[in-house]
Amino acid sequence: MPGTNLTRDEAATRAALLDVVSYTIDLDLTTGEKTFSSTTTLSFTCREPGASTFADLVDATVHEITLNGRSIDPATAYVDSRIELSDLAAENVLVVRADCAYSHTGEGLHRFVDPADDRVYLYTQFEVPDARRVFTTFEQPDLKSVFTFNVTAPSHWKVVSNAATPEPTPVRDGVAEWRFPATERMSTYITALVAGEYHEVQHVHHGKFGDIPLGHYCRQSLVEQLDVEELVKLTEAGFAFFEEKFDFPYPFGKYDQLYVPEYNMGAMENAGCVTLRDEYLPRSRQPRSFYEFRCSVILHEMAHMWFGDLVTMKWWDDLWLNESFAEWACYWAEAEVTEFADAWTGFANARKQTGYRADQLPSTHPIAADNHDLAAVEVNFDMITYAKGASVLKQLVAWVGLEPFLAGLRQYFKDHAFGNSEFSDLLSALEKASGRELAGWAQEWLQTAGVNTLTPEFELDADGAYSRLVVKQTAHPDWPTLRRHRIGIGLYDLVEGRLTRRQYVEVDVEGASTEIAELVGVRQPDLLLLNDSDHAYAKIRLDERSLATAVAHLSDLEDSLARALIWGATWDMTRDAEMRARDYVALVLANIGRETDAWGVSRIPATAATAVNSYSDPAHRAELRAQWESGLRELAWAAEPGSDHQLTFVRAYAGAAHSEQALAELEGLLDGTVVLDGLAVDQDLRWVLITSLAAAGRGAERIETELAADRTISGQEHAAAARAAQPTAEAKAEAWAQVVERTDTPNETSRSVAIAFPRFGQEEVLAPYLEKYLEAAETIWEVQGTHKSQVALIALFPHPLDSPALVERVDAWLETTSAAPGAVRLVREGRADAVRALAAQACDAG
Repeated sequence: MPGTNLTRDEAATRAALLDVVSYTIDLDLTTGEKTFSSTTTLSFTCREPGASTFADLVDATVHEITLNGRSIDPATAYVDSRIELSDLAAENVLVVRADCAYSHTGEGLHRFVDPADDRVYLYTQFEVPDARRVFTTFEQPDLKSVFTFNVTAPSHWKVVSNAATPEPTPVRDGVAEWRFPATERMSTYITALVAGEYHEVQHVHHGKFGDIPLGHYCRQSLVEQLDVEELVKLTEAGFAFFEEKFDFPYPFGKYDQLYVPEYNMGAMENAGCVTLRDEYLPRSRQPRSFYEFRCSVILHEMAHMWFGDLVTMKWWDDLWLNESFAEWACYWAEAEVTEFADAWTGFANARKQTGYRADQLPSTHPIAADNHDLAAVEVNFDMITYAKGASVLKQLVAWVGLEPFLAGLRQYFKDHAFGNSEFSDLLSALEKASGRELAGWAQEWLQTAGVNTLTPEFELDADGAYSRLVVKQTAHPDWPTLRRHRIGIGLYDLVEGRLTRRQYVEVDVEGASTEIAELVGVRQPDLLLLNDSDHAYAKIRLDERSLATAVAHLSDLEDSLARALIWGATWDMTRDAEMRARDYVALVLANIGRETDAWGVSRIPATAATAVNSYSDPAHRAELRAQWESGLRELAWAAEPGSDHQLTFVRAYAGAAHSEQALAELEGLLDGTVVLDGLAVDQDLRWVLITSLAAAGRGAERIETELAADRTISGQEHAAAARAAQPTAEAKAEAWAQVVERTDTPNETSRSVAIAFPRFGQEEVLAPYLEKYLEAAETIWEVQGTHKSQVALIALFPHPLDSPALVERVDAWLETTSAAPGAVRLVREGRADAVRALAAQACDAG
């Protein structure tokens, strides 16, 4: 709808006309289970008295509108999610009384009833443009204001917002009102309300600039999982670090972190009222990588309090800067002040890989995307924005130096506190602090798309030393920019069974070919590693000798970051059809058992599974699947009892199990007849085993039996996924209806079902779903909304059916479709993955 799809030009026109003085928002959460009462009093000034503008309000039943005391008929003024406002005065007061709908999609004001105890929990999620689902707004980031929330709710609830929580005032029996103080100036998208029967724990952090009250909240059924001592330790470490480094006091008084159900994102940086998905409070054992990621999320949202909340972008073109900065800052802090000192290795093994993948899709875009309207913003919320952006900022820090970078930041915070800025403002501050000209760097890295590949080429003299060494740089022809890279080059030799770095040089690489004069005359190493230390954002290639050394001795390389670069290089080569899938799988099976990086242990088996199922030659796939299954079993049984390796390999083994012996072993792990020393077959692992057995067509009755014993929302989501995994037409039809056709499926349940739906090895039962998928893609955006549609179209693309015929059919659809642009983008991405898989299959066959 044009009314919901605010354009950049419309926002600029409105910002030039208005200043927003204040919002007063009265919400009554006691009016029913479907809707709540919302009354907004919005005070604003107008630079051109007599002009017209509009306010935003989505999916509301509007009862009354008054502008400057003048009644306006909602039937004529409220059209297409906009309230038209004409004949404005210099000073204006708009009052809108409406009923708004609770959400079950994780957008707006989400309402959840916990099946464990029937308690009610609400929370808001407003980024990008969803505050307008809860109150009347000028929904754009540069119309900042102060907000006063008055909330009527059951008196036994907790009610939390951006400002400090007041003592509630009784209204009537069982009902109270919370009248919050006014907030600091902020954008609509970082306002928040969380209400319900939450459990609360309070602490105080004694910071550099004063005390910061710290609140932690969760559902009552998760109290035992709230490891508040660890969470407070991370929070305090983060505040101490950021207040010191930014030299600017935390701006929003108190700091609450609320773990909420059915959450679409990892977390959200609402000012002083951070919401996080409550899966971060696990009920079952998780590997170290889980806690490492949770730590990065907590620090990411905290960094936003300065970068994004205190100083906010004028428009969503600079969304990348918000997210890239918070992403870089969280790994920086994690490495400096938490137990996860090797955080940048985890970044290389996991997060950075998502950036490389996104940057090679047909939907790639410059980091500084052209977000001309809200529809563009919502599809550009991707790993180019997060992972590539953070990688490039890391490179910028190396380019200007950390201290000049921080000096520029400190001045930037002081200059723009509680206001809005553009990237040019930050660039100016960094140039002044560092003395470097950065406009050229910004053009090269932020205004262009695609990832470069760096490849060594060399000649050797008679003694085996380099007589010439060149780093070749290439780019995809659609995105041909060649960039400047500062890279390390490491020379590693096999010495007494260990791969040891003999020499390291740092060089600047520029253009298509860069001569490395420093290494002429140096003996060729067993392993030559470009981008050693991982300064650059670029794919790297290994020469023939180095690849052979890596395959044979990767686990003999002591440095975890160097190993991460080799894991990444070999995976890139496999994805790019330059390394056979079977060789990559052999590399993983031979070396993953001795990997020490938590993210490497967790993520690399998943990439190998993709190589087995998608990238292997179909004529020899059965053989590779058997090798993968038996190799994982060997790794799981050989792993140290109770270790992360053991848990990860058992999970991966369950996912790969297809032989009678392996499936019987999964059944034995479930019923206790097979015991693996140190392995706790806890609730989440039980669901992993049950889902794998269900996918093999074994034991559908187990799903319902397990659900009867696990009446939590997690249990319901796992059960729904297990049903969807079954290889029957009936199970697939029901799962499809849940995700695509029905609108009452909760967002997180829909996600669980969609991910479980397309299983390799179920090609026959999935055959009808190529046409169903393309048919659904035509209209799903209108039926399911943005978030659920994105999840469905990504997860449901029928990759088990990848073939030239599939690509041809998708191409025909793309030529004629009238689907929403976001849907077309995601189908095009699925097609690109299918084409990549076919090329890799041809390589593996060769």
